[in-house]
Amino acid sequence: MEQAAADLEENLRQQQELARQIDALREEETLLKSILDLAGHSEAMPEQAQEESTPRPSRAPSRGAPPSAERGRRRETAAPQQRGRKARQSAATLRPLLQDLLLELLKGHAEPCPAHELREELLRAHPDRTPTPQVVRNTLEGLVAKGLIERHKQNRSVLYTVVR
Repeated sequence: MEQAAADLEENLRQQQELARQIDALREEETLLKSILDLAGHSEAMPEQAQEESTPRPSRAPSRGAPPSAERGRRRETAAPQQRGRKARQSAATLRPLLQDLLLELLKGHAEPCPAHELREELLRAHPDRTPTPQVVRNTLEGLVAKGLIERHKQNRSVLYTVVR
């Protein structure tokens, strides 16, 4: 009985960890898509990703799936992707964008700052946000591409500052 309870507790812990990883991957996917859009390379996206990022006209449900299940699936995938500018703006009012949070943190530094320090600050200031180090670096590179921050290289380190 105790073993079953311990196994159940471990299973729940693993589910929570996987849910955090999925959230981080979705955040990274959104960021990468916005970087591609910013760079004007949306036509270079794989066919499946491009299909997901463009709204589709209504069509008959696929065979084998009941109509209600098909609609539910569409609704689940449409919400997190935040299609279009208006949808992104309304989502931004609910939760600040990672790039905005990083930009604010970076403005508090007088000296150039590495990505890992910014991520640690972000985790302390916003414990509900847990982006991976790669997501933070990609977001910072997106801000560099927009001309909002500058990248500085020192030996093998990359540091960032706000454009003044």
